[in-house]
Amino acid sequence: MTTFTRRSALATMGAALATPALLSRANAAEVTLRLHHFLPAVAPMHSRFFEPWAAELAEASGGTIEVQIFPSMQLGGKPPQLADQTRQGICDIAWTLPVYTPDRFPVAETMSNPFMVTNAEKTSVAMHKLMDEFGEGEYRGMKPLAFHTHDGGKLHTRDAPVTKQADLEGLKLRAPNQATGEMLTALGAEVVFFPVTDMVVGLSNGVIDGCCLPYEVVPAFKLQELTSFSSQPAAGARGLYANTFALVMNQAKYDGLSDDLKGVIDAASGPALSQRIGKQFDEFEAFGKSVVEKQGNEIVEIPAEEIAIWREAAKPVHEAWIEKLNAAGKDGAAIMARANELLDAG
Repeated sequence: MTTFTRRSALATMGAALATPALLSRANAAEVTLRLHHFLPAVAPMHSRFFEPWAAELAEASGGTIEVQIFPSMQLGGKPPQLADQTRQGICDIAWTLPVYTPDRFPVAETMSNPFMVTNAEKTSVAMHKLMDEFGEGEYRGMKPLAFHTHDGGKLHTRDAPVTKQADLEGLKLRAPNQATGEMLTALGAEVVFFPVTDMVVGLSNGVIDGCCLPYEVVPAFKLQELTSFSSQPAAGARGLYANTFALVMNQAKYDGLSDDLKGVIDAASGPALSQRIGKQFDEFEAFGKSVVEKQGNEIVEIPAEEIAIWREAAKPVHEAWIEKLNAAGKDGAAIMARANELLDAG
């Protein structure tokens, strides 16, 4: 657990951020927010986003808000339970992937479909706009703070690179989500799905030959030591996929805050936070790629003409997703069209 105390926050508090109203609360009882996530504390999302963001909340609240960060599911449960843990008050804030509970948050999952990503920053901005326009009510009992994605995923394999569809035939791959798994299956791969936290075991014991992940995940799990090849789409093409993320807060906890503390939370969340996280994920991606390169692993390019074939294979997946959105009472065609429009505009 990482804790930011009132004392340390006050020691670094900038006068520009502290209003007299908030400073007068400095000796009041602290509001403790328990933030729960699934990555280890060595992951850049923990050290370079969650810890600074927690410190910013403490500083802006005059030390009244204390954020306690629990990485690696330290509060118990499994990653797919994070949204419910937030709604139920087991934690106050959680960072969760909609794809870990397939079809439950269909609008938030939409950009997890194949080829629905440019880079993390632009796609995160697009996702937040999409959720503002179509995602109302999807996170009942929770207050969304940010929506974002990572950069486009790459194929990391142990024994041989992937540069064409034929290379996927019979390859045992951990798929990052259901929709991308359906595309990889159509291309001939044998796919399995389990949380990223189980990746090391799957690669170590031969259950899988490789995985589909962004570079940013690689260092936290030392996947560069378990794979030898990374395959990425040709420059200028959309990424293979990007999982979507939601940073959510228990609605009752938020509602119970004073107006000034609600203002602190509001100022530290929303579209600007989504863009900030996306930009940081682009930085994490560059670092992860450098780790792969330093290991001496081979990085290969999937040619543009090959990617065009893969995008054709993804069309039935997109059509099925539209039907899934329709079944959830949404306008599936409008949502997919708007998502593509936002990506192209970015």
